[in-house]
This record gives sequence, C-alpha cells and structure tokens, in this order.
Amino acid sequence: VQLQASGGGLVQAGGSLRLSCAVSGGGFSNYALAWFRQAPGKGRDFVGAISQNGGRTGYADSVKGRFTISRDNAKNTVYLEMNSLKPEDTAVYFCAAVFSIISNSWFDKQNTYTYWGQGTLVTVSS
Repeated sequence: VQLQASGGGLVQAGGSLRLSCAVSGGGFSNYALAWFRQAPGKGRDFVGAISQNGGRTGYADSVKGRFTISRDNAKNTVYLEMNSLKPEDTAVYFCAAVFSIISNSWFDKQNTYTYWGQGTLVTVSS
C-alpha cells in the first residue's frame, strides 16, 4: 500500500486549503485513514481520522469546526478540507492508513497506523 499526499502550499491566515491523499495497493475500503501533522521542531500530532465507510470521523480539539476529513472510496482518496487557517496550523501534513477488521472504526494514535504518506507542507502566513 502506498500513500501520496498533495495539496499543500502557502496561504494567508483565514484562508483555506484542501489536501488529498491517493492510496494505491488495493482494499481501500477496508482501511481506516487519518491525517497527522508535524510542526517545525515538534512531534507528530493527530489531526483527524475517518472510518472505513466514512460514517464516523474524529478530530483534534485544535481543528474541530475548521477542518473536515472525508474520503471517496471510488477514487481511493482521502481529503482534508482546512478552513480558517491559522499560523499555528503550519506543519508538514501526513496521511496514514491501517487495515482494520473493526467495522466503522477510526483511531487517533499514530502507532496504530501501518502505512504513511510522504507528507505535504502547509505554511500559513500571518
């Protein structure tokens, strides 16, 4: 399984970006998916996660109400819509996937995830 993240860039505070993560290797609908981020000089933090069928989602408190995770199982892609961006959202954003037999599940611990994308940089200027 390979993950390819894209969509990062430079945006002003208050602006929006949409990240995409294309997943190849088969069995997409069996994977719980998530986005994490790593700010300069800091550890990797949970941002949002989505269950296999998209019916359940979870978010970090810092992004609730501003970010939305979604998936398109026909396109094997997971998205992160980011609105009202703040300078503190500046980070490298990583998508992650894990095969799960627990239906309709999502996870917020990074050591749960088996597969990772390469990361895409989001820079929010003040």
